[in-house]
Amino acid sequence: MPTFSAPDQNGPLVTASVTISNGTALSPAVDLTQFSLVGLVMPGGWTAANVTFQGSADNSNFFDLYDNGAEVNLGSAAASRYILLNPAAFAGLRFLKVRSGTSASPVNQGADRVMTLVLRGL
Repeated sequence: MPTFSAPDQNGPLVTASVTISNGTALSPAVDLTQFSLVGLVMPGGWTAANVTFQGSADNSNFFDLYDNGAEVNLGSAAASRYILLNPAAFAGLRFLKVRSGTSASPVNQGADRVMTLVLRGL
């Protein structure tokens, strides 16, 4: 389970770290109760790939995340970037997994990749 930290006790944002393990393309689940995803900080050694997601209401059944009929896809994410996200696309989620690649073509990472999720309290 990811670790949450509040960088500024008076600030509106918190962070959670998730790891996509070496040789895999999907992170463990993050419980977004009372939070919405607003940003993603990419690790320095990221193996180039699109970033997509899976979502769940019960932490058991995960589904590829779609919005308006298209997979939610950040495009080809590069290493060491802070990617701003539209929180409306993630507002209906309780549990979230981050994927390297797309549902049709996942990309295994070449080492453990720690990603930072930037969350805003609801």
